[in-house]
Amino acid sequence: MPNVKIHVYFMPGMAANTSIFEHINLPTEQFETHFLDWTIPKRGIGIEQYAEEMCKNIVHENPVLIGVSFGGILVQEMAKLIPVRKLIIVSSIKTKTELPKRMLFARYTKVHKLLPTGIVNNVELLAKYAFGETVTKRLRLYEKYLSIRDKYYIDWCIDQLVNWKQTKYPKNLVHIQGEQDAVFPINNIEACTKVKKGTHTMIIHRAKWFNEHLPTIILE
Repeated sequence: MPNVKIHVYFMPGMAANTSIFEHINLPTEQFETHFLDWTIPKRGIGIEQYAEEMCKNIVHENPVLIGVSFGGILVQEMAKLIPVRKLIIVSSIKTKTELPKRMLFARYTKVHKLLPTGIVNNVELLAKYAFGETVTKRLRLYEKYLSIRDKYYIDWCIDQLVNWKQTKYPKNLVHIQGEQDAVFPINNIEACTKVKKGTHTMIIHRAKWFNEHLPTIILE
């Protein structure tokens, strides 16, 4: 009987493309990896409808979904629509109460509507929103990772994030969070697998940790 592989779908974070996963290598005899890309959302839709559209790209039954940052929120919405073997979120949140105070403040004051997201071609500014880092040293590297520069898309992501309403998360969810995450500080996060010295970009800079631990996490 042939070995049935586990299909793993990866979703990047806000404004990022799938090259953030370029150093993630799962054993090919057990896993087959697939990558999902952001598209510009249709006007007026919420993340639930966007998740419905994204589910059309899932062509295998009972997959593993892995989402980074805002992509972690999206895969949670997708898992409400299709059966999944496991749900893994990285550098993300699993309920609205895990949002940092500045984002909760934005929800009630709508201050996020005033963010200068029109400067989306400024990679340094975009990286600060998407990765929580000042990236002068890594600017060229991040230009490669942050390829979605559409103002409507960035505004939509921020709005969906600060207004996300989830209060309960499923049992098959695994949350991996860096201890030094500047976007979603670990102090606000409930149950999670902690990565020492992990930042919001640890999927890039700590790929070795993920290559060592992801297979076991998926199979548990």
